[in-house]
Amino acid sequence: MTPPTAPSAAHPFESLTPDLVLDALDSVGLRGDGRLTALSSYENRVYQVQLEDGAPVVAKFYRPERWSDAQIQEEHDFAAELMADEIPAVGPLVLNGQTLHHFGGFSFSVSPRRGGRPPELDDGEVLEWIGRFLARIHAVGAQRPFVHRPALDVQTFAIEPMQWLLANQMVPLDVQNLWSERCQQAIDLIAARADMASATGKNKTNTSGIRQLRLHGDCHPGNILWTPTDVAASAGPGPHFVDLDDARTGPALQDLWMLLSGDRQQQTRQLGMLVDGYEQFREFDRAELALIEPLRTLRLIHYSAWLARRWSDPTFPANFPWFGSSDYWKGQIQMLEDQIESMGEDPLIV
Repeated sequence: MTPPTAPSAAHPFESLTPDLVLDALDSVGLRGDGRLTALSSYENRVYQVQLEDGAPVVAKFYRPERWSDAQIQEEHDFAAELMADEIPAVGPLVLNGQTLHHFGGFSFSVSPRRGGRPPELDDGEVLEWIGRFLARIHAVGAQRPFVHRPALDVQTFAIEPMQWLLANQMVPLDVQNLWSERCQQAIDLIAARADMASATGKNKTNTSGIRQLRLHGDCHPGNILWTPTDVAASAGPGPHFVDLDDARTGPALQDLWMLLSGDRQQQTRQLGMLVDGYEQFREFDRAELALIEPLRTLRLIHYSAWLARRWSDPTFPANFPWFGSSDYWKGQIQMLEDQIESMGEDPLIV
């Protein structure tokens, strides 16, 4: 078969039709029966595809020009390392001797389908269980560095996004000065918190003082699926970890803080349970606790730039119609002010 033309730069998924998805799978020896279900994903396009033999698979088509082939392959290799260590991560299948494939101008992978529900994060036993697996993920992640994947740092998650938003006039003039002032104030506090963590950190392997390792990178509750039976290992109930698309280098805390919610007392309890489980397999450097609010603030700034940069993709205006208005940016200013206040408080203690 002859693959269609490469995807448009303005609308990168415009040419990704159901027929192309099925043809791509056919190119690696998987024949779909025509039933496709689009799964929730904004950055990439992900489909559950029913095969003719009755087995469902998940086909992931990567956003063109976001990651290089080498960076995608590092994601796949990391997932393979985790699975080889019997950690319930869901990685791509090896088809025709490889995990990364190309068709119609797209890079894609195929993974087994894993069902599940979000974990009950108000259950201490669940948090401990997740903490144990995160420690095991990090034990593997600490064995060697990423070569091609980037690091989570203030330059790429705050300074550059802020500069891009201002240079491209994405912030309305009536709130631009106040937003940029609050943003810069937050960035200065992030640097101060990082310095404080560096001064007390242990097991340092980089100039910042906090040990850097390969991470899941986007370990929010939606990327942890809880199942009554661990399908991957047939070992009873528990979590499995999906979507390593944002895997990168950073502090271990990055994979814990997004599982915290509620007020300070609630977050302290949740964090304590996670760390209790974590330290059954790996030491947790408590100096990193000073980074919880800075990491939350980095994500806040980066998120606005991410939405703005993806606005030419029709999926984004359809799903984020509230983005870009003065009210949106006023809300961002308020959240930045809240984060500035939070970064001025003492870190959580466990």
